[in-house]
Amino acid sequence: MSDNHKRLAGEAAALRVEAGMVVGLGTGSTAAWFVKALAARNLTGLRCVPTSEATAELARELGLPLSTLEDTPRIDLTVDGADEVGPGLALIKGGGAALLREKLVWEGSTRCIVIADKAKVVPLLGAFALPIEVVAFGHKTTANRIADVLADHDIAMPARVRTAERGLVRTDGGNLIYDAKCGAIHDPVRLADDLKLITGVVEHGLFLDLADEAIIGLDSGVESLLP
Repeated sequence: MSDNHKRLAGEAAALRVEAGMVVGLGTGSTAAWFVKALAARNLTGLRCVPTSEATAELARELGLPLSTLEDTPRIDLTVDGADEVGPGLALIKGGGAALLREKLVWEGSTRCIVIADKAKVVPLLGAFALPIEVVAFGHKTTANRIADVLADHDIAMPARVRTAERGLVRTDGGNLIYDAKCGAIHDPVRLADDLKLITGVVEHGLFLDLADEAIIGLDSGVESLLP
């Protein structure tokens, strides 16, 4: 039922968009349902800012007009998925390796809605491995610094560089992704701050105090969650 839940959430979020808006388009399987539903509405005057090359390609195929963060620095509404939705709408994102561009678009938005299936809602963040984007140069040294920070948060497992059949996973910006299997993140604010202080870390997948609403797909339809 997960795909149906994602579809319901995406379609419900598309109804929040009005003609003439500047809209941030998220990345991932759930966000794709929103992009498709938005294109189907045929609203006039839209300008859409994609958070990844993959989303941009989908939006072009569907005929949505694209813009950039440089040309439209103020975004009315961004809709995006999440890998985990925790208390207060604290999120883990980055499973699709687009977390840096996603966070730039989110922080440039007046309002942000996260969409997800019900399995993504958790009582405590951390079961999903936390993505951390790092520059490729000296990344193993950076990984050692990340391990020290994780240990300070009682997270014993060091972060592992993300790989695929083609080798190291590269982001659209050419960076690498390390995934930290935290298990439980008891102080996400402090962990977020500590990770950002590491030289070589570009961004992390903790999205805190950014989501204004979550639309969650259920068997019975959707429900709205507020921080």
